[in-house]
Amino acid sequence: MSTIRSILILLPILMFACCSEDEPEENNMPSISLSLADASVEEENENVQLSLIASLSQVSESNVVFSYSTLAGTAAEGIDYIGVQEAQIIIPAGQTEQTINITILGDELDEQDETFQVLAFNLSNATIADGEAECKIIDDDSNTSNQELIIPDSGFTSPDSYPNKQLVWSDEFQQANVDENSWSFETGTGSGGWGNNEAQYYREENTYIVNEEFLVIEAREEPFAGNSYTSSRMITEDKQEFQYGRIDVRAALPKGQGIWPAIWMLGANFRSAGWPACGEVDIMELLGHQSNRVYGSLHYRNEDTHAFTTSSKILQGDNNFHDQFHVFSIDWKEDEIRFLVDDEQYGIYPTHELSDEENPFNKPFFLILNVAVGGDWPGYPDQSTAFPQRMIVDYVRVFQ
Repeated sequence: MSTIRSILILLPILMFACCSEDEPEENNMPSISLSLADASVEEENENVQLSLIASLSQVSESNVVFSYSTLAGTAAEGIDYIGVQEAQIIIPAGQTEQTINITILGDELDEQDETFQVLAFNLSNATIADGEAECKIIDDDSNTSNQELIIPDSGFTSPDSYPNKQLVWSDEFQQANVDENSWSFETGTGSGGWGNNEAQYYREENTYIVNEEFLVIEAREEPFAGNSYTSSRMITEDKQEFQYGRIDVRAALPKGQGIWPAIWMLGANFRSAGWPACGEVDIMELLGHQSNRVYGSLHYRNEDTHAFTTSSKILQGDNNFHDQFHVFSIDWKEDEIRFLVDDEQYGIYPTHELSDEENPFNKPFFLILNVAVGGDWPGYPDQSTAFPQRMIVDYVRVFQ
């Protein structure tokens, strides 16, 4: 009996050992993974192909199939490249690589290098090691205009402080890029050319900082998205908003027929109240064919109609607002708004004379900097207009 009992005990052990020897060891099976490699291509005037490599860590005995799509970054789908919502790639059995081609749209614009991503998903017969590839479009265009960027080395400078006022916010542009905590960019053509039949397409790429000291907004004559001109429009909406105080902006202005630079403000309730009920304060507007004259204006609603008041400052002799820096200011109080150039008042409006229902100037406002091209007021560029034209801003300061 003891012998039989021993055999019965050993039998399952022997059977388990035999079965174990026959079964494959899954941990020793090769693991095949997929990776997408980053890629770059130099943009040309005509369309080109950007090619990136999808590779396997080793040969597979079966086809490896996956899908991919594109994701916009600083490069915009439909403007800089042809986007892909979902496409399929097969890496045949016995091979380790396959090429993904993306069409890059050519243009003649002078712009920064731009990027987008290619993403892999829905993979079969392999795992994903690196399913994201960064694709860079390297700009090969340079602005061919002979209008060299010249920073004026003279002009008026406002004081760093005022009696009984504190500096509550400023941007001295002492950094490499525009401060995203203070500024946003509005892009496109707006509604009806931003309500004024303007001719430009606003793009972030037309704004840059020089020597970590000066902000430049550049209007260019170049074809883009069906428009003949590009420029920039930047705002502090939802980031820096102010009610009352002194605002100083030191800037050198562009010139030329059809050029329309502006330093201005809209009421922070613009999205809900609409214009002109929200109020508009034009700290400075210039018509490019009158480079020695600037305007300061208020816009508001009066009995359901648009009302406004305007004053202007004209420089004497051969002086203009292009060759030197000038400081454009408002001194905004609860009962009045004063307009100044180089600390000299040229306009004043007693806002306390408006009824509570009409007066939008007792609420917060946000700042706007832009250079428009064309429109109902300035007219449009002609053969005398040289491009590019630039508004160069040294600083923006708010005291309260």
